[in-house]
Amino acid sequence: MAGKQVCCFLNNSNKFLINKLPISGVISRSNSSWEPKDVVTHTGQKFDPEDRRLVRFVDRPKEVNERWAINLINEVPPEPRPDRIVSCDGGGGPLGHPKVYINLDKPGNHICGYCGLRFYKEDHHH
Repeated sequence: MAGKQVCCFLNNSNKFLINKLPISGVISRSNSSWEPKDVVTHTGQKFDPEDRRLVRFVDRPKEVNERWAINLINEVPPEPRPDRIVSCDGGGGPLGHPKVYINLDKPGNHICGYCGLRFYKEDHHH
């Protein structure tokens, strides 16, 4: 049994189906061949085709959100502020973050280290 793995699956009547197959030859409940469609995540994670963790994607696709948070926050335009120092708390409340103070004395955009919102002093952009 060298090179073989035991894979257990539940069928529709909640009974175990046991297959002694190499991981690359795992078949689904419908007995059709399954080619892992490993989508790369925002962190660059991609499993090797022989990786045992791919078994969790049998009978369902790997769901990857294509709208990454870093791209969404970059769509928010920088906010002009008349003050030299602004505070950011991410919107406050339970969905916010600890309040931080950002100095806007130097020209250009200044980014909150927690939420990525950008601010700039109005004087510098006239």
